[in-house]
Amino acid sequence: MIQSALAQLHALADTSQAAEALAYHKVDRPYLGLRVPQIEELTKAWRAELELEARVQLASDLWDSNIHDARVAAAKLLTQARITPDDGVWDLICTWVPDFDAWALADHVCIAAQKRIAAEPARLDVVEGWTTSPNMWTRRAALVATLCFTKQNFPKPAELEARDRILGWAEGYCSDRDWFIQKAVAWWLRDLSKHDPARTEAFLADHGDRMKSFARKEAAQYI
Repeated sequence: MIQSALAQLHALADTSQAAEALAYHKVDRPYLGLRVPQIEELTKAWRAELELEARVQLASDLWDSNIHDARVAAAKLLTQARITPDDGVWDLICTWVPDFDAWALADHVCIAAQKRIAAEPARLDVVEGWTTSPNMWTRRAALVATLCFTKQNFPKPAELEARDRILGWAEGYCSDRDWFIQKAVAWWLRDLSKHDPARTEAFLADHGDRMKSFARKEAAQYI
């Protein structure tokens, strides 16, 4: 299946867009220049065609190709709210996290990860390990992959516990001067403020002075 999938991706390649993608993402890997909706159309068809085990294998093979567009396809192939059983999907996503080297691929994978963490919040035990990784993109992923816990207007006790746990990670990130880490903290707080302004305000009152000014401003955008 991998050869057929790669052939379908290559058939849509746009050399001028590929060159622009390389210049934009600034990571040295092959680019085909596909737009995300084109990739989503392909992965939708593959999901309909393949049983779960074959889908996981295809996602693994697409990621291993190291082609940017194929890696996006790998993430999209596994982005689905209901997958049963989903241990194989989660395990594969976890093997990708140490490979993160740019925001776009990391974010596509983190969207898939959000679905699996929301389905099984105990996976936060694994995500917590990402917060101490030497790879900045992996540390960042701990917040981006848990944005699902910012969305509830009426969170259950377990969701509140998860929310406070992740805010504890964000507290530890406040002194990190990396722009992408600061941006991730701001993103988490900004999304949380739409549903839980009190927690956001309390966090900023206690820790905002350690954040960069742009991050504080973004975090408080909706307060």
